[in-house]
Amino acid sequence: MNDHRTLSLDLGPRSYDIVVGAGLLDSLGARLSPLLPGPQVAVVSNDTIAPLYMERMVASLKAAGLTPLEILLPDGEKYKDWHHLQTIFDALIENRFERSCTLLALGGGVVGDMTGYAAASFLRGVHFVQVPTTLLSQVDASVGGKTGINHPLGKNLIGAFYQPKLVGIDLDTLATLPRRELLAGLAEVIKYGIIWDGELFERIEKNLDGLLALDPALIGKIIYDCCAIKAEVVNLDEREAGTRALLNLGHTFGHAIESLAGYGVLLHGEGVAIGMVMAADLSQRMGLCSQGETQRIRTLLERAGLPVKAPRFPVENYLEAMTRDKKVTAGRIRFVVVDKIGKAHVTADAPVEMVSAAILENMVD
Repeated sequence: MNDHRTLSLDLGPRSYDIVVGAGLLDSLGARLSPLLPGPQVAVVSNDTIAPLYMERMVASLKAAGLTPLEILLPDGEKYKDWHHLQTIFDALIENRFERSCTLLALGGGVVGDMTGYAAASFLRGVHFVQVPTTLLSQVDASVGGKTGINHPLGKNLIGAFYQPKLVGIDLDTLATLPRRELLAGLAEVIKYGIIWDGELFERIEKNLDGLLALDPALIGKIIYDCCAIKAEVVNLDEREAGTRALLNLGHTFGHAIESLAGYGVLLHGEGVAIGMVMAADLSQRMGLCSQGETQRIRTLLERAGLPVKAPRFPVENYLEAMTRDKKVTAGRIRFVVVDKIGKAHVTADAPVEMVSAAILENMVD
């Protein structure tokens, strides 16, 4: 355990640790046992991740005296819905799980969001643990307590803020991550540099090849630093009343892109990458960030192998999709805009003609 780094998210009685390191799965049961009120642990995963890591996860829990139940979901964003949420509830009820139980999410952002929402809802709230296995979920989705499912009319419109008891990030799981998923996770890593830490952005620019090659020292440090930023932001604003909204850079555009393309056609990180290009373009049009900074953002995303052009749909369709975004306030769409790399803010005053122009400029020909 000595090679594992720990940081704490301080939310009073909802505080928890985020542990980052290689080989963490095998010691996770021992870490969890003192934190849990009872031995029942439902390990929720999907049919891609379970064959890779379920056996080790279950063995670790059993070795610590816990009694795990395996629950499998199909793999993909299109299954993040009411119907598949019921799969979790059905298994818990059929196996007589009690209020002292814990739900453990073993997988990426979809598994984590669904498991967290199930934990928030089952018996009006049971313990919850995040064991993220994708880069995107390790640096973003697993930290901060956002849980939920999609609705056909919009992404993540149904959910709850519900904090886990522990986040355990085993860096070894990245070795089995498909290349496309790795790149999608890098979009969220780059996001932290744009909104919060210009030095981090420069470090990604300089070390991109090593990150893409999963250099252990580089990737471990980057994941830890991103989690530290996320923890700092959530400490300041747990329920997204202000500062936390900065984490949505590119997401208002990105969620509309995902919704119009059809869930699962584009990965979440791919939608966010395109959305960040649109957000930077909008920021430049509003007289905020410079053309040079906008180009740096686009160039880094392109170097990372991420898409920077959206599918072609009428601009009106994009605007309509964005009006259903959960961040709309008093009927006005809120955007995260970039002042410069390392600094951003939220506005509800983006002129619609500039928003439309940013969309049009960044669609495929």
